[in-house]
Amino acid sequence: MIRKILHTPEGVRDVYGEECERKGFLEEKLRAVSRAYGYRNIEPPVLEYFDVFGSEIGTIPSRELYKFFDREGDTLVLRPDFTPSIARAAERFLLKAGRPVRVGYVGKTFQNHSSHQGRLNEVTQLGAELIGDGSVDADAESIAMAFDMLEASGLPEFQISIGHVQFFESLAEEAGLSDAARQELRTLLENRNTFGAGRLLESLEIPEEVRAMFLQLPTLFGGEDMLRRARALAEGHESARAVDRLLEISELLKIYGAEDHVTYDLSMLPNYRYYTGVLFRGYTYGTGDAVVKGGRYDTLLGHFGTDAPAVGYAVVIDEVLNALTRQKKEILPESTRLLVICHEKDREEALRLAVRERREGREAVLRLISDDVGFPDEKEEMLASGCGRVIRVQGHPEENR
Repeated sequence: MIRKILHTPEGVRDVYGEECERKGFLEEKLRAVSRAYGYRNIEPPVLEYFDVFGSEIGTIPSRELYKFFDREGDTLVLRPDFTPSIARAAERFLLKAGRPVRVGYVGKTFQNHSSHQGRLNEVTQLGAELIGDGSVDADAESIAMAFDMLEASGLPEFQISIGHVQFFESLAEEAGLSDAARQELRTLLENRNTFGAGRLLESLEIPEEVRAMFLQLPTLFGGEDMLRRARALAEGHESARAVDRLLEISELLKIYGAEDHVTYDLSMLPNYRYYTGVLFRGYTYGTGDAVVKGGRYDTLLGHFGTDAPAVGYAVVIDEVLNALTRQKKEILPESTRLLVICHEKDREEALRLAVRERREGREAVLRLISDDVGFPDEKEEMLASGCGRVIRVQGHPEENR
């Protein structure tokens, strides 16, 4: 039993030492970006009622939720996703003034994956939501913030891929696809299985022009030139409105200076069904999943009472740290923390020195050793305590750098 409880459950792990420091440092750098855009912090609870993430909301499947009961018999879940929680809180507290609301957050999410494939069940996300603004400017602001956060993280290379839900959905509506056919086609296109998609579309009675547009979806990836080609392809179709929106976003991102890190992908489809408009994901090398995930969700708040447009995203802190480690990028500044080493007989002088350092806004670690023991190796002690300076107190302190 003791051997078992020394280990964590499958899908979660301890974070400690330098990794924990790197994580906290990264979170603070990204929070600074959020504050620069005027976003104010919100802390929704880790526990929510099951209905906040029910199937009609369009988040993860019920089987991947951590579910349990409270004393009243209500079903509770560990939060798997921040966006529905913030939508619920916005309806209750934030939308009363009738103006756009900007909120930022950081915290844990929990998903009970049946097959881990290297993924953790508990991850830290840091993100931002702009609620009550349905404009293209809000879309561009959200993407630009994500760009600024990835740049602030220290990642030397990354790319943000942008799509639009309505390009696919409007074609599906025009083709009159059933829910089952729509889902099957979505899966085939996500897997770039153009052969399977072609066979499925041949079995359906849909206009030939729409069938051809579906089959071209996997090729609609690139920059502004691709968007203009897609716009010509969609002329006369409702899907053209999605391309027009992306062209507007492209112009605004040039002003933000983010255009070199952006590509467009009209075959991009959402993982969560509550997304209604622009989608975007950030990628870098050294990790197998997106490090940023976001988009527009204009109908989600209506599930909680008040219709309001919204757009937001989350940075997956754990994935960013993985990428930084594999890219051998150190983000922690050189430590200025002071290590004070002394024998017990010199405790008072050493303690006064440590107190003075702390009151002047610096960090200090006190290491007391028995009077009958020699001084330890200073380099080893500095490394173990994460210190960049050391003072050995022996009657009169002598600082060694």
